[in-house]
Amino acid sequence: MITMMWLILSLLLPVNYLQALSGDEILNRVDKNMFSETKIVESRMVIHGLREMRTVESKSWQRGTDESFTEFVAPAREQGTKMLKLKDMLWEYSPSTDRTIMISGHLLRQSLMGSDLSYEDMMDDPHLPNMYSATISSEDTVTGRLCWVLDLKAIKEDIAYDHRRIWVDKARFIVLRENLYAKSGKLLKTVDVREVMKVQDHWLAKSVLYKDVMKEGEGTEFLIDGVTLDASIPDFLLSKAALRR
Repeated sequence: MITMMWLILSLLLPVNYLQALSGDEILNRVDKNMFSETKIVESRMVIHGLREMRTVESKSWQRGTDESFTEFVAPAREQGTKMLKLKDMLWEYSPSTDRTIMISGHLLRQSLMGSDLSYEDMMDDPHLPNMYSATISSEDTVTGRLCWVLDLKAIKEDIAYDHRRIWVDKARFIVLRENLYAKSGKLLKTVDVREVMKVQDHWLAKSVLYKDVMKEGEGTEFLIDGVTLDASIPDFLLSKAALRR
């Protein structure tokens, strides 16, 4: 009888443990699932504008959350454009003008290559626990997956979104849906994960639709074609000298 009771308890413990998680604890589990020390990503942005649809392809090298280098490889008019992020600084090199400019101030709020993402989206610290406190709002189902619905409130000034509502897959600790709000409470953007993939021990988004609700068009699809985690990245690539190489 005692053995049977321990078996029942051992089966119940994981469920009870997950039910006991706080909003901040869930956010930390999401953060742990998302991040690796380094990452190399090949991706496409499919921009569904009002008059046309176009695709921009790129390759990115990321080390931690403060250093990243992106090179756009297609279409021809974007080929050779490069972006470098070092801590809170962002530079863009354009081969057509052979100039490097710093993206700052109001420029950060502008659209990235006509997409539904802004430069500011690239600059925000992706570690959500560094920027938000979280509370559990409710539970919901997204694409057949049971989710916690978390309300995130900014704990820092001068970040792009004062408030977020995120839907977190209970089993995989990946965000499947997100609404982004201004300080006034106005909805600014929606994010829907359409496909996920498992890379090593991490569940990552493979296909995501971003929609700027203030912008006309059907949104921007962000598609991951390849990702390598914990890859070696040379220091040279994460320097301003690499922009003009």
